[in-house]
Amino acid sequence: MSIKTKIWIADAMKRLMVKKPLSKIHVTDICREADIQRPTFYYHFRDKHDLVAWIFFRSAFSIDVIDAKQAAEAMKKMRSDFIFYKRAYEDVSQNALWEYMLEFFVKRYSERAKEILKTEILDPRISFSIRLYCYGSVGMSKEWLLNDNITPAETVVDMMFHSMPENLRNIYFKLHSAENTY
Repeated sequence: MSIKTKIWIADAMKRLMVKKPLSKIHVTDICREADIQRPTFYYHFRDKHDLVAWIFFRSAFSIDVIDAKQAAEAMKKMRSDFIFYKRAYEDVSQNALWEYMLEFFVKRYSERAKEILKTEILDPRISFSIRLYCYGSVGMSKEWLLNDNITPAETVVDMMFHSMPENLRNIYFKLHSAENTY
């Protein structure tokens, strides 16, 4: 029941974001749109930014970050949900979506590198490269979504993978060639 309630609230938030920017949406508005009480909202989410992050995480969680096909499908899904992501990216508050996305992707790439390298601790240069790559990828995803109606998602993912620092490409695509999806 909990996941259904979260989806219900998320759908209400998406409907509101079609009408107005995130900065103009209050928890009261979300509750009214979802026809729920405030305690129900706060039982599931800390605030509206937590809800926006949950919407993103829900769609991104199952993606293998080094699988080009899955990454391109995820970007296509973002494009199909354009208004939601546009409004979320426009928000520059202290809990902006891009910060959640950055944290999510750094964690996923770090976990994948640890798994491939069979280690618990990454070399600081690898950790730096992961953060650098994730900052760039999140920024370029935003730029693509908001400003580029021509370039296919597959091309953007290919360009991102080709722009990955060499030390990461060696980990994700050469050392782990049995699952090479690049």
